Amino acid sequence: QVQLVESGGGLVQPGGSLRLSCAHSGFSLDDNGIGWFRQAPGKEREGVSCITRTGYTAYYVDSVKGRFTISRDDAKSAMYLQMNNLKPEDTAVYYCAVGSCSRDTVRHGYSHAMDFWGKGTLVTVSS
Repeated sequence: QVQLVESGGGLVQPGGSLRLSCAHSGFSLDDNGIGWFRQAPGKEREGVSCITRTGYTAYYVDSVKGRFTISRDDAKSAMYLQMNNLKPEDTAVYYCAVGSCSRDTVRHGYSHAMDFWGKGTLVTVSS
């Protein structure tokens, strides 16, 4: 049974940082990419970042490049999203997802490319 549990969300001021975590189990990273999507109030879900199954390639949506860093720790069955220089427009529920990671998955927010989802963690950027 695949399980994805996000944590680390919260309220932060503009310019601040947060580190999201995704604890996962029930699948092999040898066969799957893993990544982050987000959904802001009243907006469609969008891709943020993902890492391919090899772990060697990461993709980012343009709006977070240079500010967010995705990583994974296979020994701990965990994935992370380090978010720096946060902006109010980063406010959203952030979801961990497992499936097919590609540049298009992130760029176009291809939710259908992901097979399993966590329940999300809320990030609020506000002064």
